[in-house]
Amino acid sequence: MNSKLILNPEREKSLKRLHPWVFSKAVERIVNPPSNGGDINIYSNDGTFLARGSYSPNSQIRARIWTFDQNEKINTEFFISKIKKAAQRRQLLLEENSLSAFRMVDAESDELPGLIIDKYNEFLVLQIQSAGCEYHLNDITDALKKLYPECSIYERSDAAVRSKEGLELRKRVISGIEPPDEIEITENGGIKLLVDIKEGHKTGYYLDQRDNRRILGRFCRNKNVLNCFSYTGGFCLYALKGRAASVTNVDVSQPALDIAKKNIVINHLDPGRVRFIREDVFSFLRKEKKNGKQYDVIVLDPPKFAESRSQLDKACRGYKDINMIAASLLSPGGYLLTFSCSGHMTPDLFQKVVADAFLDAGRHGSIVQYLHQAEDHPVALPYPEALYLKGLVVRAD
Repeated sequence: MNSKLILNPEREKSLKRLHPWVFSKAVERIVNPPSNGGDINIYSNDGTFLARGSYSPNSQIRARIWTFDQNEKINTEFFISKIKKAAQRRQLLLEENSLSAFRMVDAESDELPGLIIDKYNEFLVLQIQSAGCEYHLNDITDALKKLYPECSIYERSDAAVRSKEGLELRKRVISGIEPPDEIEITENGGIKLLVDIKEGHKTGYYLDQRDNRRILGRFCRNKNVLNCFSYTGGFCLYALKGRAASVTNVDVSQPALDIAKKNIVINHLDPGRVRFIREDVFSFLRKEKKNGKQYDVIVLDPPKFAESRSQLDKACRGYKDINMIAASLLSPGGYLLTFSCSGHMTPDLFQKVVADAFLDAGRHGSIVQYLHQAEDHPVALPYPEALYLKGLVVRAD
């Protein structure tokens, strides 16, 4: 391999700590640049080999690391080994829980930068987020076919992040059969959920919130619950299982609310305790505040407010606004489960934003529990950026 990336002087520290990215500002020069996503060897300024990665000339992340072993080749066998290890890391999770859907490969945290693989029953949903994975797509799919010959492979490479890598958006069947419009999965002791892996959010569902859905249930007995950005009603099911008196689901998507109604039926829960409201959450909350409404438990699980660091200030204002209104709607002793999935929003900053929101709402609050993404979305120690989902359970005093 003749393609080389030479770092600027004294810019090798992060790689020596096994961080998987090389930013453009760390690069002194490229020798024999490969095509977009092609393999490239990375050297310190004094010529010492550091790693082998994928080259992305369109991204600020100029290289993503495949391996720190100079002798390791990036081919089908490489991906077979990495995917097998990722699956093995999740074996205890599968043994201890009744799951038919989980994240099998979580990109950088499983040493496969830009590669997401979620398993829904006998469907593997593949999402390619980096130029390197695009370049090695045939190797990846060949590895999956050998490891999981019984599974169909569906590609959901339609995440906006692909544009930063110079890649087009794409959805398709790679192998096997076309997925049905809805797949029934189970989680956490038999909760049933209908998932649309072709058109649903992310790869079809928010697998990362699995643990937090279960946690919600313990706060809901005989309570009136407001579930904002409810999507297909996952939090609602756990609230009802926790014997909530009522649950109000609010979302702008009618198809999502329609699936939520079906989810209640297939779990044999009481639809008479549930309201479904198709409306913008910000508008709904403001009207509820104006009307003097109160709820015992509120769930705020909004979409990502910050796609980049430049949007962080605006995102903070959005998070503060929505948490302030929610705080004002809480009954005395009520609980707010509030989340941010914006990777640029640190846990400390998110806590500060929520604290300021309660202050401006004239409410006192205390943190009962810190929340984060589920176990199958791990955070590799050298890669703290993997901690993107953070949440708080706040009790209104």
